[in-house]
Amino acid sequence: MTIAQKRPASPRLNNGFISSLKKQLPDLIPPTIAITIFLVLWQLFAWIPGATLPGPIQVIQDTWVLIFWPFYDRGGIDKGLFWQILASLQRVAISYTLAAIAGIALGILIGVNKTMSKALDPIFQLLRTVPPLAWVPISLAALRQNEPAALFVIFITAIWPILINTAVGVTQIPQDYNNVAKVLQLSRKDYFINILIPAALPYIFTGLRIAIGLAWLAIIAAEIVMSGIVGIGFFIWDAYQNNNVSEVILALVYIGVVGLVLDKMMGWLQNKILPAEQK
Repeated sequence: MTIAQKRPASPRLNNGFISSLKKQLPDLIPPTIAITIFLVLWQLFAWIPGATLPGPIQVIQDTWVLIFWPFYDRGGIDKGLFWQILASLQRVAISYTLAAIAGIALGILIGVNKTMSKALDPIFQLLRTVPPLAWVPISLAALRQNEPAALFVIFITAIWPILINTAVGVTQIPQDYNNVAKVLQLSRKDYFINILIPAALPYIFTGLRIAIGLAWLAIIAAEIVMSGIVGIGFFIWDAYQNNNVSEVILALVYIGVVGLVLDKMMGWLQNKILPAEQK
């Protein structure tokens, strides 16, 4: 009888993994050291007599159920952090998509039309400086429901960097490109597809990348003051109301991680779509 023997792992795979790990070590070591120092200092300050904030050890002890069971669902707003974050991300996805569509369209419009730009620029500059929290009472008064009000707050916060950066990108199209379009007698459709969009794309992505961070910040602010909805923002407010400071700190960590992931995803998409000479 022939006994099947387990084939040893390919040396090439092991060498490839080790070489890849060695390449990443210079980038991983500095943040690892910085995070470790931060956690140690935080814990030392938490041990000072009279300190009111819990240290990382206490946070883990108080929230280990939330950390290791993020998928629980007891109905209503009593859900694990996975469902809280997912609900917030769904609101961000809806409003961010609408803001991207409207922002790019309006940005192109005011970028190609100087009269429209002069007419709308004062209004846009005025509205874009309003903080997300200031839109909450207006949205609640107008829409009367928490969910659409939260979506509106995200939309109105995220649209401005997309709109403004798109408009700047359109106005910064090199004159040589416009001259070539005139010589070739390109139609408006061909000019839009082959010249305007490719030339303005780096500016558009800059706006999109800024807007995704603002959208994530806006949903947190909106959910904090909108009671009775599932979301990480309301989770923070509810934990604070119940004096669960460790839960607030844990939620802040999750918010930061999700925000970082969203930014990295947008940066990855930008690198995939933009030509090498425009990166």
